[in-house]
Amino acid sequence: MSEQTRGEDQPAAPAGGDEALTTPELVIISGMSGAGRSTAAKCLEDLGWFVVDNLPPALIPTMVDLGARSQGNVARIAVVVDVRGRSFFDSLRESLTDLDAKGVTRRIVFLEASDNALVQRFESVRRPHPLQGDGRIVDGIAAERDLLRELRGDADLVIDTSNLNVHELRAKMDAQFAGGDEPELRATVMSFGYKYGLPVDADHVVDCRFLPNPHWVPELRPYTGTSEEVAGYVFNQPGAKEFLDRYAELLQLIAGGYRREGKRYVTIAVGCTGGKHRSVAMSERLARRLAAEGVETVVVHRDMGRE
Repeated sequence: MSEQTRGEDQPAAPAGGDEALTTPELVIISGMSGAGRSTAAKCLEDLGWFVVDNLPPALIPTMVDLGARSQGNVARIAVVVDVRGRSFFDSLRESLTDLDAKGVTRRIVFLEASDNALVQRFESVRRPHPLQGDGRIVDGIAAERDLLRELRGDADLVIDTSNLNVHELRAKMDAQFAGGDEPELRATVMSFGYKYGLPVDADHVVDCRFLPNPHWVPELRPYTGTSEEVAGYVFNQPGAKEFLDRYAELLQLIAGGYRREGKRYVTIAVGCTGGKHRSVAMSERLARRLAAEGVETVVVHRDMGRE
């Protein structure tokens, strides 16, 4: 049989035969040094993800292409990108643009922590910050924040690990990535106390301090906003139910936009003075509303019990 010459109108068969290539899911893990990137990566590895640490950003599209040719053996890829590869970091934006053009489903997880927490962690292991050079640890942290500022703004999920231990961080990652079908949108509703500082990983901040404080009601002071006594008191105040209704409507509008833009995670921080009564009650009710509207919702009470 004579060999048939392939003409210009006959494209080459894809590598691996005639089977259609399946593009793997991609998660890019980045964030501050000392904030828990390795723990987050290990959690995804335990969940069955193929994890690559410190991959130069320019090679991310190549890794995705290789995964697509694995005949389904590499369906989910996680890549850790950090300042150890800072000579390659400028190419990350180009790689992300390339992935978007190819229609790759990719998410960015950014691990954040306060300066105090990071300093304590570096001092506890007696290691220098990778960017501090001849300066102090705080100098390296400041340089890294500046370098990562744009990436943090593009992140789909920001996790503040300042007050989290390893097990709590793993629980947060499990909550976001374990399970079956990926929901369209996941929401974390977090109560907090203003006197302990704003949550740095919040996408939206809600202030409940316009409502009377149950702290000043002696019989309610020992309870938290999870109790029926406190919740009843809070929502019997003028404006409380209306506030919940209107903010839930606003979030419904925002959620629709997030879905259209492909944003899968949102953190809503609800604050009061101490994070024990009003914000807790409002967070619980708001989470129920979101769940009823089809948003997968997790409730976190950051400061309850700190007083």
